[in-house]
Amino acid sequence: MLDPIVNFFTRIFQWIGRGIGFVIGVVLWPFMWAGRWYTQRGWILKAVLGLALLVLVGLYANFFYATQWWNNFDPDYPTKILAASNSPQMANALAGDAVAPAATQGAAGASDTAGQAPATPPSCKRSEIAAVTADLIDFNVNRNAWISSMLVSKLGFFGVPWRNTPFFDNKAAFQLGINQVLRRTTTELVDTLGRARGTSRIDQNLQDARTAMSWDENAWYIGLRGPTRPTPSVYREANQKVRAFNTSLEQCQATFDARADNLLQFLDRIAGDMGSTSDILRGQIEASDAGWFDPRADDRFWFAYGQLYAYYGILSATRSDFSSVIRERNLATVWDTMQVQVRDALNMQPWIISNGNESSFIFPSHLATMGFNLLRARSQIVEIRGVLDR
Repeated sequence: MLDPIVNFFTRIFQWIGRGIGFVIGVVLWPFMWAGRWYTQRGWILKAVLGLALLVLVGLYANFFYATQWWNNFDPDYPTKILAASNSPQMANALAGDAVAPAATQGAAGASDTAGQAPATPPSCKRSEIAAVTADLIDFNVNRNAWISSMLVSKLGFFGVPWRNTPFFDNKAAFQLGINQVLRRTTTELVDTLGRARGTSRIDQNLQDARTAMSWDENAWYIGLRGPTRPTPSVYREANQKVRAFNTSLEQCQATFDARADNLLQFLDRIAGDMGSTSDILRGQIEASDAGWFDPRADDRFWFAYGQLYAYYGILSATRSDFSSVIRERNLATVWDTMQVQVRDALNMQPWIISNGNESSFIFPSHLATMGFNLLRARSQIVEIRGVLDR
């Protein structure tokens, strides 16, 4: 009685095996054909093609390493950057405030020709927003390879863009999310934060940094218009310019306008960015509910994650640069709550991103959860903005 059932399942597994074998054969056929063609060529052509293949394998191996190892990834990175500003003598100072006024008397024996000690150069508090911005640029292009402009990233998976596959695009999306924040921040530094009431001269270092950060994110050495500069080298210049601005600020030779209306405008821009990204996530949720098999879900998720990763540092730095404004408006508690919520969202690091139906118990909706985290942080920012606007 069991023979028909056994035979039925035997045939089923045979068909499955043949199907798998057929798929593998289709995938391997081009390589087998290329191998037969290669063995029939002369030794010179074999050497040239072999060298080209070796280079291609090396490029893919480097690409695999660059996309899978995230060097110095640390959601708590703002703590290290802001350690000096959180010290008791700096905690209540705004960015740009004098923290070590010029000395009128020096050590014995250090007098000048007039019999008085030379004055110590004044020192001002640096901008932590600029410091975090420079650190994030350094993280993207120095401590890690910039994925989007790598040759293999541009070649794709047999011509298919990596973002349309489930492979090797997570880190690139994460970096692009950070870069979105850096572009927004450098723009605000130029337009409002790095000048007095919007009427003073634009700081040239910040202007150069903004120009560099607007460079094409996918540029390689050769583009459609001929030779060009690769993206990482241009972004490194932006890093140097932002650091140069902070050096000038510490020497009291630059301006940081830490006013409440500038903070309000900056928070407006941040809230707008978060709202835009949450809408992108919603669009992907509505476009697909393929669960683990949605190839676009991972890059959408990691773009939003990169944005939150960067804004966590920028918002932590903003609290330091505008410390007296936040204290005077009694915003410390709600600001701390907002920062904790953003930091908690960074604990969400799933191995595989699922974009399932929101009511599904098998396929979770990681995009919906990330969108909720974004909107929750945005609601806190809007609340802070409302207090500042009163």
